[in-house]
Amino acid sequence: MMRPLDRLSSIKLKLSAVIVAAVAISAIVSQLGLALGVPVWIRPVISVILALAIVQVFSHGITSPLREMAAAARRMAAGDYSTRVTATSRDEVGDLARSFNSMAAQLEAVEQQRREFVATVSHDLRTPIAALRANLENIIDGVSEADEVSLGQMLRQTERLGRMVSQLLDLSRLENGADPFQRTSVTIAALFGDIERELQLTAPDQKLTMTVEPEDLAVPGDSDRLHQLLVNLVDNARKVSPPDAPVQPLARYHDDDVRIEVEDRGPGIPIEQRALVFDRFHRVDPARGGTGSGLGLAIARWIVDLHDGDIRIAEPSDGTGCRVVIDLPTHQEPT
Repeated sequence: MMRPLDRLSSIKLKLSAVIVAAVAISAIVSQLGLALGVPVWIRPVISVILALAIVQVFSHGITSPLREMAAAARRMAAGDYSTRVTATSRDEVGDLARSFNSMAAQLEAVEQQRREFVATVSHDLRTPIAALRANLENIIDGVSEADEVSLGQMLRQTERLGRMVSQLLDLSRLENGADPFQRTSVTIAALFGDIERELQLTAPDQKLTMTVEPEDLAVPGDSDRLHQLLVNLVDNARKVSPPDAPVQPLARYHDDDVRIEVEDRGPGIPIEQRALVFDRFHRVDPARGGTGSGLGLAIARWIVDLHDGDIRIAEPSDGTGCRVVIDLPTHQEPT
């Protein structure tokens, strides 16, 4: 619903309109009083009363958005992010109201993601803990032996817990700027070699072919963080790809950047979600392989941002799967 003066495009114009209206009322009352023979001392009283009434009506339209925002801010402080304010005004207060509504919508989305994340992490933590407890109780009660199979199951559950806790700690350090960043010249071929050897231990049956062009390709950056970035992406690609489908990371020059591509043959990511997968806690539909905690790609984005680079989801080369493209600048920023 439009309020008085909402169509005016600035507060100055609205205040000017209020002043003009008050002066016009005074003039009209004075002329009518003179024509009707109203005593001189009564005319100013009538003018003041009518002027205050019209100012009250007009000023309500000017200040009501501010009062709405104050009330909405109090509700948001109490945890209610669903409140929106009227934003029909075209002046600076209207711009503020629209920005307020946008902020409220973003906070509501973040709060929803946080709740979903807490529920997901609670479930993901409870599952391996329950499996560990069951295995340990069976061994203690003599129901099963502490053989290689049982110990291997417990080790995998422990590793799963460790990965999740590490991701949470990494994200916290990156967001708070507490993680040291040491920029050196990182040789991509050596980095790929380390990652290939690590993944061969955890997934010896998965074919992994890494290509670096030229072989001496290098980029300025933090070796540990770039290692973490690529391990995350390559491991994700390995998990969603069929066992007989090779994972083929590629690194080469692209204009003035080093471009790294990691492509998988999994179910892929819908176009409408490609801009969201790098947000904290966002998870792709489980039917498409979204079974993680929603932190891996958020950490990847933070690492790429630390290197002044760009990361995005691009169209896969053959129309299936997912292709993550990273562009890292080859120049070193002054520190």
